[in-house]
Amino acid sequence: MPTIHDQLLPYAAKLPERPASAVTLVVIHCTELPDLATAREYGEKVLYDSGAGNGGHYYVDRDGTTYRYVPGTRVAHHVRGWNPQSIGIELVNTGRYPDWFDSRRQTMTEPYPAAQIDALRALLAQLREEFPGLHDIAGHEDLDTARVAASDDPARTVPRKLDPGPLFPWDAIVPACGLERLRQTAPNSPRLAPHA
Repeated sequence: MPTIHDQLLPYAAKLPERPASAVTLVVIHCTELPDLATAREYGEKVLYDSGAGNGGHYYVDRDGTTYRYVPGTRVAHHVRGWNPQSIGIELVNTGRYPDWFDSRRQTMTEPYPAAQIDALRALLAQLREEFPGLHDIAGHEDLDTARVAASDDPARTVPRKLDPGPLFPWDAIVPACGLERLRQTAPNSPRLAPHA
């Protein structure tokens, strides 16, 4: 069992409750921020009339330290259209920071350290025990395929979400976790298909 440090977001109790049986999907994100402290600041920002903001359920730092920001029986705002049935796991990684939408800076170059991936494997195993209906896994980029105007050239578009990105080791995670990877079958289509 992994050691999980509870550091609930200030608004966690305001998020809608759900039964454990409602959880069927884990979504893997990367923070696209320089460190955990900055990710926490972003997570604490209130963005909705309910008093809540955007954040994942779990955050895994580069050294493998794992934090719970939102209980799994609460609906967190972490992926458009999939929040009611999913748990979001955020891996600390710079991604495209600080130029997320600059068309010239869309390459994600920071690898995921072994300690972080080992901690993710342990967390996924624990979640499978806690949430018996959990059977699917996806990357944020698999579910949110929207494109937005590039910050450097509004005539061009870039992916709104690219995380966890090309350096995430899906081949080391999916076979070991016992979950099936899902991907959209077409851009902006709600239908999902298993990853080939």
